[in-house]
This record gives sequence, C-alpha cells and structure tokens, in this order.
Amino acid sequence: MKRSLMSRVIDFLAWLFLAFLVLPALVAIPVSLTPKRFLSFPEDSLSLRHFANLFTSSEWLSSLYQSAVIATSTALFATFLGTLCSIGLWRITSKYSDAVRALLLLPLIIPQIISAMAFYRLWIPLGLLDSYLGLILAHTILATPMVLITVSASLANFDPNLEQASRNMGANAWTTMRRVIVPSIKPGILAGGLFAFILSWDEIVVTLFISKFNTYTLPRRMWNGIRENTDPTVAAAAVVLIAVTLTAFGISLMLARRRVRAAEL
Repeated sequence: MKRSLMSRVIDFLAWLFLAFLVLPALVAIPVSLTPKRFLSFPEDSLSLRHFANLFTSSEWLSSLYQSAVIATSTALFATFLGTLCSIGLWRITSKYSDAVRALLLLPLIIPQIISAMAFYRLWIPLGLLDSYLGLILAHTILATPMVLITVSASLANFDPNLEQASRNMGANAWTTMRRVIVPSIKPGILAGGLFAFILSWDEIVVTLFISKFNTYTLPRRMWNGIRENTDPTVAAAAVVLIAVTLTAFGISLMLARRRVRAAEL
C-alpha cells in the first residue's frame, strides 16, 4: 500500500514537472490565432491570417525549406556516422572503448555556446561560415551522439549468437552487418535519426554564430522577428516547430516501445 501511494506521488510530481516545462510553450497557440497585427491574446475572434502569412510569404517559406533541408541532411549524416560508431564500439572491446565513447558524447556535455564559438573560429579559415555545408556539419557533430546512444541501447539487446550463426554460414563481415545486425537494431537507428532531426530543426545557438545572410533557418528568422518587430507570424511559426517536434518525438517513442516489446519477446 505504501509503495503504491509513493509511486502515485512520484508519478504526480513527474507529470507536474513535465507540465511546468511544456505548458509555457503552448502559449504560442492562442497568440498565433489573434486577429491583431501584434503579439496578443485573441479576445473577440480568432484568425488564421498569420498562418496564411507563414505559408505564403517567400521569406518564411524560404526559412521553412532551409530548415527542412538542413535537418533532413543532418539526420541522414548523423544516423550513418552514429550507427557506424556504435557498431564499431560494440564489436571492438578494449580498455580504450569507454574513453572513445566519452569523447564522442562530448557534444552533448559541452554547453552549446562554447560549441558555437568553436565552430565559428574553425569555420572561418575553412570557408564554411554562412553556408549550408557549414550548418549541416555543425548540426551533424551535435546530433551524432544522440544516434550513438539510441543505437548502443539497441545493440545491448542484440543476441551475438545471430552474428556468429551468420559468419558460420559463410557470410562476410559486411553482409552480416547489412543483413543481420542492422535489421535487428533498425528501431534504434530510426529513433536516433528522428532525434537528430529534432535537434537540428530546433537548434538556434550554433546557427546564430555561423549563419548570417545566405542561410536563414526558421528558428533564426523567428529570433530576428522577435528582436525587430512583434509580428504574430512568429507565434504561428512556433506552433509549426512544436507540431513537427512533437510528431517526430511521438514516432521515436513508438519505435522505442516497439523495441522494448521485441526485446521482451
């Protein structure tokens, strides 16, 4: 009885803390529906004019397109690199494995403002400042540890006997990885790719440092919109960001649950 009561209290506190973190972001929804030309809550009526402006303005559409291209490219590169690193660390066990893993996870530990300054200093001599390639590479470095974590979790539940059986049947290392290992950890790979997409889609700190005029992602345009004017289109863009993020997160959660069920079976 005491344990049941304690678990309920813990669940209640967890949901309360989650609501404290999430509910302020939902303020953007009513603000985006205001009929007025400045940031305000709707009073007498609701309007979709700011969503119409978001999806008809060439500037906002350009930012949406750039964010989608950069986030998708980041997800692809981070998924490829993170999966290879996870499989390599899983197969090659040595006293240096933990040190290498910790090194690969550093982008998650270092504050983003420090990473942004480092990217800015490094990208200047390489000619990558204010370019698609520069943003994609920076976001890939930041997102790869997310893939490393999810794929490593999947590999922890992988049965090594399957790999041994494949090798005994005459398959080489590449065939074994492509036809046995990768299909078995596919939910973890897809979840890592979605997390990488979310990170790049929402990222603003590094983007502010290494993009100026040629690359103008949606979070950057929202940032400038808040600084320069009070156009409620910023709130409409925030709703789109939240919707895409929650959708990707929901898919990732579904994949994680499927992986847990498969492991239990």
